[in-house]
Amino acid sequence: MKKQLLIIPSILFVLILSTFFYLLIIERNPSELPSNLLNKNVPNFKAESLLKNENFVSSKEFGNEIILVNFFATWCSPCRDEHVYIKRFANEKGIRVIGINYKDNSNNAIEWLKNLGNPYSDVPIDKDGRIAIDWGVYGIPETFIVKSKGIIKYRHVGPITKKIYKKINLLIREIEQ
Repeated sequence: MKKQLLIIPSILFVLILSTFFYLLIIERNPSELPSNLLNKNVPNFKAESLLKNENFVSSKEFGNEIILVNFFATWCSPCRDEHVYIKRFANEKGIRVIGINYKDNSNNAIEWLKNLGNPYSDVPIDKDGRIAIDWGVYGIPETFIVKSKGIIKYRHVGPITKKIYKKINLLIREIEQ
């Protein structure tokens, strides 16, 4: 009778152990978060522009060219680190870069762009984080590639590094073809 009582916990223990072992060996990349927006149209939004005296209207801005969309803020240290790569993208032929200033002080953002250089063709202001929510942003920095038809083709969560810069550049060249 006692042996039968030990069999059930032993089986449960082996099942739990097997589950943990399986989770350890499968290939998962924690930096790749799923996005419901991949291969879908850019969310429609209207926002005040940081550097222009007009509103930014997404339906008028997306759809003509490949655009790299970068969510950033001055209080975000990784945003500062990746800024050199964002500037490189802005210098690439055939790529337009739009920065969405996330929950930030506008004066700080203007000063930040003056000091570090402004790679953005336009900077919509996302004061309350609503635009980021519509895009499915988990945290910043986060970068998207939008195809010429206004379709989101790629999403990168976290700062752009040299390795990621090369990967995104290859993806953009593939999209252009």
